[in-house]
Amino acid sequence: MVYTVSLSYELELARRGGYYFIAGLDEAGRGAWAGPIMAGAVVLPLDRLDLMHALTGVKDSKLLSPYRREKLLPVIELAALSYGVGSATHDEIDSMGVVEATRLAMERAIEALDGRPDALLTDALTLPDLELPCTSLIKGDQKSLSIAAASILAKVTRDRFMCHMDLLYPQYGFRAHKGYGTARHQAALHEFGVTPIHRRSFAPVRMVYRSRPQGSWR
Repeated sequence: MVYTVSLSYELELARRGGYYFIAGLDEAGRGAWAGPIMAGAVVLPLDRLDLMHALTGVKDSKLLSPYRREKLLPVIELAALSYGVGSATHDEIDSMGVVEATRLAMERAIEALDGRPDALLTDALTLPDLELPCTSLIKGDQKSLSIAAASILAKVTRDRFMCHMDLLYPQYGFRAHKGYGTARHQAALHEFGVTPIHRRSFAPVRMVYRSRPQGSWR
């Protein structure tokens, strides 16, 4: 099914609930074997529908090339009333699990905004600890412009982080796969062991760590 990315959900929240400072939220890195989860929060102005033209091309970050994401990010930052990024470390992911770590990263992204949102739009995740109206949309990054913008913010920020990690651990190919479970990543784990940024609670990493807790990456 093909969805249309728009401000329709945001405008409906404004019309029905009187909410105007609405944060769209999404994450990047949830399924990776290494590195943090990054979450983006983006608040778009609802009284500037002309910005829809400037934001043409903004959609689910997974459907965009790295080049397009990098080009769209400054456009999003310029158009947004506010935006913020939050993260949960590999250690936090290991200690609390992926879902709770994702919620933590999103809460931190909200804290990074200039002001507290009136309401939230999320991609298939609720934030029960926050006393804010929260609408969870399945495939929200393909429906809501705010969520799609947040997905690009989170993805670009995380990709840049993992490229920096590639400089520290060049054997693993983080620049190419960004910590996800590719064949190259698996081969590097078996050859060099587990780095400090690997998620040891993830089965492929845990198996290697048990056999050789001290990697040769140093």
